[in-house]
Amino acid sequence: MESFSIVMVVLIALVVFTVFKGVRIVPQGYKWVVQRLGKYSQTLEPGLNLIIPYVDDVAYKVTTKDIVLDIPSQEVITRDNVVIIANAVAYINIVRPDKAVYGIEDYEYGIRNLVQTSLRSIIGEMDLDNALSSREEIKTKLKHAISEDIADWGITLKTVEIQDINPSQTMQASMEEQAAAERLRRATVTRADGQKQAAILEADGRLEASRRDAEAQVVLAKGSEESIRLITAAMGDEEMPIVYLLGEQYIKSIRQLAESDNSKMVVLPADILSTVKGMVGDKFKV
Repeated sequence: MESFSIVMVVLIALVVFTVFKGVRIVPQGYKWVVQRLGKYSQTLEPGLNLIIPYVDDVAYKVTTKDIVLDIPSQEVITRDNVVIIANAVAYINIVRPDKAVYGIEDYEYGIRNLVQTSLRSIIGEMDLDNALSSREEIKTKLKHAISEDIADWGITLKTVEIQDINPSQTMQASMEEQAAAERLRRATVTRADGQKQAAILEADGRLEASRRDAEAQVVLAKGSEESIRLITAAMGDEEMPIVYLLGEQYIKSIRQLAESDNSKMVVLPADILSTVKGMVGDKFKV
């Protein structure tokens, strides 16, 4: 009787263990891949699932959430032989867990290498300026290039983003030197243009001053001509006007000399009146 009880307990425990082995509760966000005797059998969806105990086995537990894959930075050579550093991030989703686990040994490693290879190929067909300013174009081409390949692994590429795409340190230094040289060139051109404009304005000023001086000389000459004409009409002698003007200029020069700041002493002829009278002649009447 005691032996029978032990057998029953063992049988009950075996039944409970067997039922436990046959019942699988899959959490939301996962799918489980089941193998039967070492061969793929089925994929368990989230919720309560039944499998054959001791025959079926859960081999893989695959997430159905979006997976973020960081693509490491790498050196890429553009079409114009410039080295740039580029990296990216890919967002994937596993829609067929059986293909993901049986189609490739490590799908994450495979996708990273696929993105890096495609990125090198796409940027290699572009010049530096286009590569730095065409992230959306690179993103579109990259997504198109790898979507079909990873579809064979039961994986969907949600999107891929270019994180950084920058020239190498050597190229950055060269670009900075080029930018500095360009700024210096522009400053030199601006300075030269300023000097040119200043010289033109100065020349225009001198030209205008010379023109005004010439006009003033013409006015003075006309004034002198009119003075000579009036003096000639008053004196009625052809020589006396000239003598008169010379005397006038003589007296004016002595006055200017006396008014000069540098003048300490002015010596006048003792017979200045006679001198002026002699210059204008005896015909001059006061």
